[in-house]
Amino acid sequence: MSISTPLPGRGTRFLNRLHARLARRHGSARGFVSQPEPRSIGSFARGRQMVAGKLLFAGYLVESHDTGLWDVTSPAPEFEAERQGFAWLDDLAAVGDARARDHAQRWLWGWIAAYGGGKGPGWTPDLTGRRVIRWINHAVFLLRGQDDAARDAFHGALARQAWFLSKRWHSAPPGLPRFEALTGLIHVGLTLRDSEDLADPAVRGLNRECATGIDGQGGLPTRNPEELLEILTLLTWAGAALHDAGRGVPHEQAAAIERIAPTLRTLRHVDGGLARFHGGGRGIEGRLEHALAASHTRQRRADGMAMGYVRLSAPRTSVIVDAAPPPTGEASYNAHASTLAFELTSGRRPLIVNCGSGASFGPEWRRAGRATPSQSTLGLGGFSSARLAKPRRRQGREALIDGPADVPTEMTDTPDGSRVQAAHDGYLRDFGLTHARSLTLSPDGRTLTGEDMLLAVEEADRRRLDRAVDRAGRAGIRFAIRMHLHPEVEITSEPGAAAVSLVLKSGENWVFSHDARASLSLEPSVYMQFGRLKPRPTRQIVLAGWVTDHATRVRWTLSRAEGAIALRDLHRDDGPDDE
Repeated sequence: MSISTPLPGRGTRFLNRLHARLARRHGSARGFVSQPEPRSIGSFARGRQMVAGKLLFAGYLVESHDTGLWDVTSPAPEFEAERQGFAWLDDLAAVGDARARDHAQRWLWGWIAAYGGGKGPGWTPDLTGRRVIRWINHAVFLLRGQDDAARDAFHGALARQAWFLSKRWHSAPPGLPRFEALTGLIHVGLTLRDSEDLADPAVRGLNRECATGIDGQGGLPTRNPEELLEILTLLTWAGAALHDAGRGVPHEQAAAIERIAPTLRTLRHVDGGLARFHGGGRGIEGRLEHALAASHTRQRRADGMAMGYVRLSAPRTSVIVDAAPPPTGEASYNAHASTLAFELTSGRRPLIVNCGSGASFGPEWRRAGRATPSQSTLGLGGFSSARLAKPRRRQGREALIDGPADVPTEMTDTPDGSRVQAAHDGYLRDFGLTHARSLTLSPDGRTLTGEDMLLAVEEADRRRLDRAVDRAGRAGIRFAIRMHLHPEVEITSEPGAAAVSLVLKSGENWVFSHDARASLSLEPSVYMQFGRLKPRPTRQIVLAGWVTDHATRVRWTLSRAEGAIALRDLHRDDGPDDE
């Protein structure tokens, strides 16, 4: 999972440490009410990597063949957070053999010995919630062959973490961190004997978060599709825990699931992966399907609009467009300057993508991934449609500011297909220009027709543009329409040609062409993918030109060649790095 959250402030860190130490007084438990069932899904490939001594957390690879997990020096806070959160237990459980179980047991009881007394960086509400969910999910896997002393240590550590969560869940930031803390407390409260009284406040708290944190259309302020998937997963897990305990799912929780599921279906491409916007990735393999199945909700948003995105779909083709203002305030710490960017997927193969979040590759890649040139949209004068603020003191997180405020959007069905027309004012202040984009997907899904316009609409806008052109010089202001290609797309193009052939691994052949009002070039790009050691090199199509007038228009087309449909397309190289 490629989602990061702000670091807690000094006062919050102090209180977390205090309650972690006080938790040592609450270390007794008499085992489980009933045998827990595993719910979370891991990666077999990543599990095999760990068994082989390769620890790949948050994009950092550490070789550890002879030392224990907790003896490894952490190269970055993100590595430490992923290590302390124990989501890697899902991967070891996916392998499930004796060697994987031996690693899981040694590393878990190693944590109890090193940190179970209330020490270390893992005592935050969100990491503790994430950790206890995995301990409970995989309890049968972990406790197999253990003696009574080890079992007592395991249950006692769970009891201490449950007490800590009961005191500190409210300090977790709103959104995914708080949902993790509350769901963890519900799990441990309903699973450990004599702990049910801890679950009741958490159930009420989760109900409130569902009412206030999920909007009426099933969206989040962060507009991060993968974060929304993680929250739906947590809600379905909490619902299953309540059902196993003989309880019903509270109304607000059930209503939130019913709102979220159609939104996620709308944000899912035809290959089953999520659209990659605002810090989110495609989602952990299999998690979206399981969460949607557990939601028992089959609808998609009927109007094709969800959480500020527009979905155009036809047989075998999906186009998802960011058609709303970017997040603001604390919700924007992972947001991208991606207004009017789009992604296109054909069958099981992504074609046009955004570069994605670089958070797992360090701060420089993270900042680069948030800029407009890393999105499949138009950039102007070397500027992004929104900019990054100075990092907040100590937290090191940059909010997205000065982004588009007005993004009018209209969807229509025409004889040519489904069309979205949208515009944004992100370049109005500096250049007096409004970027307008029209995308039309044909009924058979074979053709996407695009038109990008830069318009100085009002007289004041024209004067501002004239001044900007005068400052830029005779050539005018450079614009660039970028379309980043997935790394598996093969490109053929003749020098100076007005068209580019794009061949997918499935055998499909797409052709990009344009109206020659801009110059076409192929330039290097990157595809930043969680679970990889480094960004994957790829290419991007760039249509560049110069703004010298009050109206600039460029038309382009992506067309699938006749007969280019793959009947069998089973393999996709989209998993963790094997390096």
